[in-house]
Amino acid sequence: MLYQFFETQRALLSPFSEFAAASAKLYSHPLSPFAHTPLSQRMSAGLDLMHRLAKDYEKPEFDIESVEVDGVEVAVQELVPLEKPFCRLLRFKRYTDDPAVLAKMKDQPTVLVVAPLSGHHSTLLRETVKQLLKDHKVYITDWTDARMVPLEVGPFHLDDYIKYVQEFIRLVGGADCHVMSVCQPTVPVLAAISLMASAGEATPRSMTMMGGPIDARKSPTAVNNLAMNRSFSWFENNVIYRVPTNFPGAGREVYPGFLQHTGFVAMNPDRHLTSHYDYFLDLVRGDDEGAEAHRRFYDEYNAVLDMPAEYYLDTIKTVFQDFALVNGTWQVDGAFVRPQDITGTALLTVEGELDDISGAGQTKAAHDLCAGVPKQHQYHYDAIGAGHYGIFSGRRWRENVYPQVRDFIAKYDAAPLTSVKSGSPAKAAPSTRSRNRKA
Repeated sequence: MLYQFFETQRALLSPFSEFAAASAKLYSHPLSPFAHTPLSQRMSAGLDLMHRLAKDYEKPEFDIESVEVDGVEVAVQELVPLEKPFCRLLRFKRYTDDPAVLAKMKDQPTVLVVAPLSGHHSTLLRETVKQLLKDHKVYITDWTDARMVPLEVGPFHLDDYIKYVQEFIRLVGGADCHVMSVCQPTVPVLAAISLMASAGEATPRSMTMMGGPIDARKSPTAVNNLAMNRSFSWFENNVIYRVPTNFPGAGREVYPGFLQHTGFVAMNPDRHLTSHYDYFLDLVRGDDEGAEAHRRFYDEYNAVLDMPAEYYLDTIKTVFQDFALVNGTWQVDGAFVRPQDITGTALLTVEGELDDISGAGQTKAAHDLCAGVPKQHQYHYDAIGAGHYGIFSGRRWRENVYPQVRDFIAKYDAAPLTSVKSGSPAKAAPSTRSRNRKA
């Protein structure tokens, strides 16, 4: 009933939100007599804030129309090479009339960005994509809100996620592409590439893993502790709900996005309260730049999606309770997930010093698992001063993290490793400390 209650509340608040937006303009528009009354700016600011707190946030657009390549502005078109029930594969194709830039773009590496399916839309990685487009051909997974997928399509498990990733890798180039996973997908992406290697299939030239729970036992955060300290049945009984009848996916069991959003806000309530108050003050002072920055962030942060229940519960059990990847007990369609079988894919892991979602060492744990990759082709980078979002968005991503990622991809695009088919038992991985070098 919680989902139905939430939808009822949303429907009731919608007209009040629109009324607040209209009233805010009444007190701010220069042609309105109310805009020239005492306290009009405060009235307008308060009503605008009320509108934003009560409104429904739809999925944002990537809105990347152009990027600069070699000092030349090139157009960008968003294409859909493949669409599946629970995900679209997007390609950001670049166009230019400059022959030299066109020739350079054709020779640039192809990167598949696997976005997280963990509550927010893939547009959360807008800055990641925009920066990558300066030096790469870019594809990204655009996961579908589960409430929009009809029930007759069937379930979507963690194993299905892995198969999607494998299909996308093959489509964008297989052994000629590079894969970047951000946060949640680091685990299924490592599994997907491991299974491809175990089957003797060519694997990507490189994999970049950023801020993900490869081994959630290391430096557990509040997010990890919740998943590890609650029983599996607690999650089944307390966070899974059926989609209401006003959506195409009516009847489908999901982990609702609004619950995920509530959890994220509850982690730092003081920070969000301060941010909203600062927004109010920016409006009162007429600081349009500060107010717009707030809107951009929360338009993205407040837009959430529902996750299929079976996928969410699989992730809880496999990643946060059984630790099946690091324990070597994970099986997909009867085949064990063996990262040690990967030999032809270079590895870069990235962690944020202040990451409060994936703690220190969780992503770096991939090095111990990928024992088949020679140590000289394994790299780790610590983003000093960066939180979870700072490793893929904002100034630290642009100035510190991205150059590391760009140079790493360029190195292994120019001189890819040679895969060695592995069927031998796993060997003990050497110390991660010896691999702690920067790309």
